[in-house]
Amino acid sequence: MKVAVFGGSGTIGRALLPALASQHDVVAISRHERSDGPPGVTWAVADVEDAGSVRRALTGVDVAYYLVHSLGSAEFEEHDLRAAETVAAEAELAGARQLVYLGGLGDDRDDLSPHLRSRIETGRRLAAGSVPVTTLRAAMVVGPESAAFETIVALVDRLPAMICPSWVSTLTQPIALDDVVRYLAGVCGLDAAIGESFDVGGPDVMTYREMIERIARLRGRRPLIVEVPLLSPRLSSYWLHLVTPVNAKVARPLIEGLRNETVAREQRIRELIPFEPTRFDQAAKAALAA
Repeated sequence: MKVAVFGGSGTIGRALLPALASQHDVVAISRHERSDGPPGVTWAVADVEDAGSVRRALTGVDVAYYLVHSLGSAEFEEHDLRAAETVAAEAELAGARQLVYLGGLGDDRDDLSPHLRSRIETGRRLAAGSVPVTTLRAAMVVGPESAAFETIVALVDRLPAMICPSWVSTLTQPIALDDVVRYLAGVCGLDAAIGESFDVGGPDVMTYREMIERIARLRGRRPLIVEVPLLSPRLSSYWLHLVTPVNAKVARPLIEGLRNETVAREQRIRELIPFEPTRFDQAAKAALAA
């Protein structure tokens, strides 16, 4: 099959390309010209909000992966929705058989953070067209260059003591980058997955405080963590901007999402694509080594 990957130059996309290229003809799509990538991958230039460029990139495509987001830009929610509508419409015109979308875990509630709300609404806009969508919903991806994971690592490395807001007690279910890639590649053209939504998560459910402490042990550190109810998500994002590599425009929506529990509610994907998921400590060690 011919497979297109929107966001092929991103953290998930770069890891996914070789897995897809081993079985399919892959077109990786980026906003800028590129020539790198594994054998079997060609690059195309397209802006997901520009219908003409998306149309050219989707010529002859059977399956299209949607791995893009606009975090870090002003009005990222509006940009994401326009992009999703454009890709859905052009995939329909191209005669694609399947769209694959990596969204975010989180209950569909009124108090969702803008980031998690945007992830859900983006999936809805993609599904509004006639091309069936396979949605995988994940929490934090544990891997090198994952913004959320790198933020936690930077906190551990740079702060001997942390004054943290109540979100450090929120439950989450991180997943290894390799496991996300395995699920994403596995649903490509899979009849039982077309038009379905799946929660994907690793085997460990933990609070963000536990995650910080476990990474600290791997780094040989023992930071003092003090929880306070006063540090708002907005202030947290600016605080993170001072001590981590992630700028405030990206950190703020990510940190606001930490108040919402992100735990898988079902595990049907493991029946379709069976393998033993990676434990958090093992995934973190691999990411740190990379």
